[in-house]
Amino acid sequence: MTARDGLPNAPMLALDDPSWTTLRCAQGDARGIPALLAQLDGASGDDCLGEPWHSLWDSLCNEGRVFSASFAAVPHIVAILAEAPERATPSHFVLPASIELARAAHDAEIPDHLIDGYVTALSRLPLLAGLVAAPDWSELMCSAALAATAAATGQHAVAELLLEADDIGAVLAWLRAE
Repeated sequence: MTARDGLPNAPMLALDDPSWTTLRCAQGDARGIPALLAQLDGASGDDCLGEPWHSLWDSLCNEGRVFSASFAAVPHIVAILAEAPERATPSHFVLPASIELARAAHDAEIPDHLIDGYVTALSRLPLLAGLVAAPDWSELMCSAALAATAAATGQHAVAELLLEADDIGAVLAWLRAE
């Protein structure tokens, strides 16, 4: 199956696959993650504190830690973004980017059966960022898409800078003062 970006979807663990119970998340087994991912299909708004985003963040990228379920979830998040890019939110980009940054920072091991899907999903993010780019993007949305692009291409320091810089104007002012 291909999405609007013309690329095939990454291999994914089906949401009804019983092996989700063997995967781990911050709360233990990941049996609740498929239901949260299914809710993303109709979710709107960009509030990472609203549901289902809040629960996904809390479960998949908790205090800079990632889990086996994190790597299984990324292909689903990216596929939902690819199917409806007009409904893109910063979390569609920032959660996969944050998972990749945490993976790299802690040298977290991706389970063998999830590697292809995870890597393929990450590789789609730069193209999807370009696909959903709009002149009226907020600074937050632009930073999120750029951070995901940087994380997906192995530029982890650039991604981290974009995610940590809450006030780009203040960072620029500080740089100009140097």
